[in-house]
Amino acid sequence: MVVHNLESENSILNQFILELRDVEVQKDAMRFRKNIERIGEVLSYELSKTLQYADKTIRTPLGTKKISVFNDELVLCSILRAGLPLHQGLLNYFDKAENAFISAYRDHKNDDEDDFEVVVNYLASPSLQDKTLILADPMLATGKTLENTYRAMKDHGDPKQIHIVAVIGSEQGVSYAKRVFPENTHLWIAAIDEKLSSRSYIIPGLGDAGDLSFGMKI
Repeated sequence: MVVHNLESENSILNQFILELRDVEVQKDAMRFRKNIERIGEVLSYELSKTLQYADKTIRTPLGTKKISVFNDELVLCSILRAGLPLHQGLLNYFDKAENAFISAYRDHKNDDEDDFEVVVNYLASPSLQDKTLILADPMLATGKTLENTYRAMKDHGDPKQIHIVAVIGSEQGVSYAKRVFPENTHLWIAAIDEKLSSRSYIIPGLGDAGDLSFGMKI
């Protein structure tokens, strides 16, 4: 896996990450969602540099102009519900992409917060055959959610290329993703933190992205 950690370079992206992590700014759910969306846009721009391009000639009011535009067939897949603001950021840039949605949640065994497995129970997706698949999940904690998502989508065809887009990940989660995804997969991520808590939440992370975006769940 090729890891593109945008935290390694200074950019406006740092301001969006700062606000996502700040417990005071987090009180504004609309701003939280908007910052994830804006991070999705930044990551989309960087990702777009690796796509396949072809020349296209267009007519202007005063003549013609040849422009190189990407010609990959894209499928954007978001993991519900936390992935929705990130998906919107990607869709703002890749507006002609097809879309897929999948649900995944932590199933805690015997009410033990430390013991869980990731369960996938809903998937709506177009064919992935020979297309470029972009998986969007804001938090790459253990990597198991992405693994189960990838396994669930295999019946929909073999993509020619896979990109993972995440906001914050753990070193453990990134290492796990490297083991389970094809070697030529690209990971686009805004920040990587050092460790996980006993409940497999990223530290320092930012908390539960789904709850901060859409409210507490029961």
